[in-house]
Amino acid sequence: MKKKLRVGLLLDSFYVDAWQYRMIEQVINQGCSNIVLAVINAKSKSKKTIISELRKKSHKIIYFLYSRFDRLFFKQSPDAFAKKNLKELISDVSVINVVPEQKKFADYINETDLKTIKESEVDILVRIGFRILKGEILTIARYGVWSYHHGDNKKNRGGPPGFWETVYNWDVTGCILQILNETLDGGIVIYRSYSRTDKVSVERNKNNYFWKSASFLSRAIRRLHLLGEEEFFEQVKSINNGLDFYSGKIFKTPKNLHALYVVAKQAYKIIGWAISKILFVNQWFLLFLLGKKESLGFYKFKKIIPPKDRFWADPFVVEKDEKYFVFIEEFPYRTNKGHISVFDMTTKGAYTRPIKVLERPYHLSYPFVFWHDKKFYMVPESNDNNTIELYECVDFPYKWEHKTNLMEGVSAADTTLFFYEKKWWLFTEIEENQGSNHDDELFLYYSDSLFSKNWVSHPANPVVSDVRSARPAGKIFERDGILYRPSQDCSKCYGYGLNMNKITVLTEKKYEEKMVSYAHPKWSTEALGVHSFTYEKGLTMIDAFRRRLRIF
Repeated sequence: MKKKLRVGLLLDSFYVDAWQYRMIEQVINQGCSNIVLAVINAKSKSKKTIISELRKKSHKIIYFLYSRFDRLFFKQSPDAFAKKNLKELISDVSVINVVPEQKKFADYINETDLKTIKESEVDILVRIGFRILKGEILTIARYGVWSYHHGDNKKNRGGPPGFWETVYNWDVTGCILQILNETLDGGIVIYRSYSRTDKVSVERNKNNYFWKSASFLSRAIRRLHLLGEEEFFEQVKSINNGLDFYSGKIFKTPKNLHALYVVAKQAYKIIGWAISKILFVNQWFLLFLLGKKESLGFYKFKKIIPPKDRFWADPFVVEKDEKYFVFIEEFPYRTNKGHISVFDMTTKGAYTRPIKVLERPYHLSYPFVFWHDKKFYMVPESNDNNTIELYECVDFPYKWEHKTNLMEGVSAADTTLFFYEKKWWLFTEIEENQGSNHDDELFLYYSDSLFSKNWVSHPANPVVSDVRSARPAGKIFERDGILYRPSQDCSKCYGYGLNMNKITVLTEKKYEEKMVSYAHPKWSTEALGVHSFTYEKGLTMIDAFRRRLRIF
C-alpha cells in the first residue's frame, strides 16, 4: 500500500470560504492524503490597522460598492464565499501560529517558524491565506507550495478574480492550480481549466468557477499518489511545455474614475440582459441534409421549424425498414419541462409530426438511442432526477420501458455510450460541486457490461476540463479508421458551436483527444448556436437556435 501524502494548510484563520471548505473536505475524504498541519497567519489586525487600510482603499471605493451591489442583486445559492469554520474538519492537526515579515506585497516566514514547519515533514503546503509568498517557504515542502490563481495566467495575471473577464466580455474565464515560485502567477501549472464567462455579473461568474475549482486540489493529489512522483511530473511537464511568455499587464483593482466607467458599462449590460429576458426566447430547431456521407457544409441544410410554443433539439437518428426515425427533445415552454418525441422521415426528406414516446415527472433531453444485442436502448438525460437511466424499446419506436439505472446520485448531462475494445465506455458531463455548471468537465467511465451499476471511473477524470470542448454533442463514430467525438463549444453561450475531436488514446489508464475541426453558427444570420450532430446511413442532422419574440 502506498504511503499517504502529508498535506499542510497555510491559513489566515480557521474561517474559510465555502468552496475552500469543500476543497479541504474532498482532500480528506479521498483517502490518499492526510492533513497534518495548519499554519496560521497570526499577524494582528487592530482597529487602527483596519481603519488605516480602509483609508488606503478610499480611491477604490466605487469598485467595492459595485461589488457589494452585484453580490446582493445576483445573490447565488449555494454561495461559494459564505464563511465556514474549518476546526470541525481538522480538529486533530498540529497548529503553528506565525507572524510573517511583510515587505511590500509579499510575506516572508522567519527562520524559527520555518524550522518548526520543516519538522512536520509535509509533502505539500496549500496556500489558502497569506499574501504573496516569497523566500524559503516556497521550497520547504517536498512538492512545494500549491496555490490557486483564479484566472488564465496566459492572459490574466493579478486580479480581482473573475472581474476583468466579465468587464471585457472575454468568452472564457481560466483557473489554474500551480506550484508557486517567485514570479507572480507564473508558477508550475499542475491543473488548468476554463469556464464560460458570465458577461453580466461578476458574482455569478466567480461563484460558478470557484465552485468548480474546489475539486482541482484533490484531483491533483490523487494523481500524484496514483502515478508516483516521476510519472506525475512528466505529465506536469507536458502542461508547461516550452517557453511561455507573458506580455500582458498585471491586472489590478480599478481606481474610482476607471471604476465609474466600468459600473456604467455593466449597468448597460444588465439593462440589455433584463430586456432580452423579458422580450425574447431562444428556440431550437432542426436542420437536415440527405447524402451518401456525413454532410459538414451546414449552409446546404434544410430547416424543420417547430411550432411557436416549443422547441425541438438533440436529434438522434435510427434507420429501420428504409425509413429514418428521429428522436428529439421536445420542450413546450408552458410546462418548462422536456420529454422525448420521435418523428419519421422518408429517404426523400418528407417527415411527419413528432409523437411523444417518453415522459417523466422530471425533465428529459438528449435521447441517446443505440442498438445492442438485437434491441434498441435509450439513455436520455435525466439530470433533474440525479440519475443516468437506461430504457429498453419494447415496441419500436413508440414504447420504451425502464431497464435500469446505470448511475444514481449523480448530476450528469448528455451521457454518450460507446462500445470499443470489448468494453462499454460512458462519456458524460458531471457537476461535481453544486453551484458549478454542466458545460465544463467531461468524465469517462468503463464497464465490461452495459447493465452494470458499478462503472469504473477513469483515473484521468475529468478527461476534459474546458467549456470550449467538454460537453458531448452526439454519437461517437468511426470514419476511415479514426474515432471522432462530437462536442459542444459552450464558451460564448450554451450550445454556441460544434467541435470534432479525434480520439487518439482510449484505454483504462489514458485518454487523449485532439480537436480537428469546429463549426460556429456563421452560415446564417438566423442561427445563433449549434450543439448536436448525428449521422445515420445517408441522413445528417443538427440543431440550431434562433432568438424570437415571446409574443406569439
